[in-house]
Amino acid sequence: MTKLFDLSGRTALVTGSARGIGYSLAEGLAAAGAGVIVNGTKADTVDAAVSRLREQGFDARGRAFDVTDEQSVAAAFAAWDAEGIDVDIVVNNAGIQFRKPMLELALADWQRVIDTNLTSAFIVAKEAARRMIARGRGGKIINIGSLTSEGARATVAPYTAAKGGIKMLTRAMSAEWAVHDIQANAIGPGYILTDMNQALVDNASFDAWVKSSNPSQRWGKPEELVGTAVYLASPASSYVNGQIIYVDGGWLAVL
Repeated sequence: MTKLFDLSGRTALVTGSARGIGYSLAEGLAAAGAGVIVNGTKADTVDAAVSRLREQGFDARGRAFDVTDEQSVAAAFAAWDAEGIDVDIVVNNAGIQFRKPMLELALADWQRVIDTNLTSAFIVAKEAARRMIARGRGGKIINIGSLTSEGARATVAPYTAAKGGIKMLTRAMSAEWAVHDIQANAIGPGYILTDMNQALVDNASFDAWVKSSNPSQRWGKPEELVGTAVYLASPASSYVNGQIIYVDGGWLAVL
């Protein structure tokens, strides 16, 4: 049974993994046996994350590049090709948040959030899938959605649009790539204790709302997403495709 979840011999690229949810996912995939590639935009934070993983005995390497830049992404994959590194698993985790009422929202800020949270997943997955198809061994693509893949909140319109798009992009990937034994699925985290959400955690009224409106009555932890990620990255999910699994403490069950 444990072989169903064994990632030994696989290489996983986790975007935006120098800290937060991305780091926890990289750590969890490494613990399941995968070699992991840490990504971020700053070389020093990427290197620090790689060092922390290696100190635990994990097979880890890093590469700093902008996932919204098509040429930078293509160059990264070309470099791995040259090194003989096959990316078998992609976790499109990179994301940003920007809170502003729509009537005050500049187009540049809208575009920045869409590019980082949605378009980057298309760019990275396309480069990975092209190689997965050529190798003929299939692969795994895991996109990180959100509760806003399912419902909206005020002041986060571009994030909501992007994460809603992630759900449908995941289905589009499945529609085109399932025939090549590529499983594309998504994870929809609930409210998770991360640096990006720290301002919300520190807001007493919002913190109270999160806890009172969730059946679990608490925030989630980054490591609580790892089990779902390992499942979706492993042979255990070989006939699961185009799905989004919400890890939200039961939030959507009661809305």
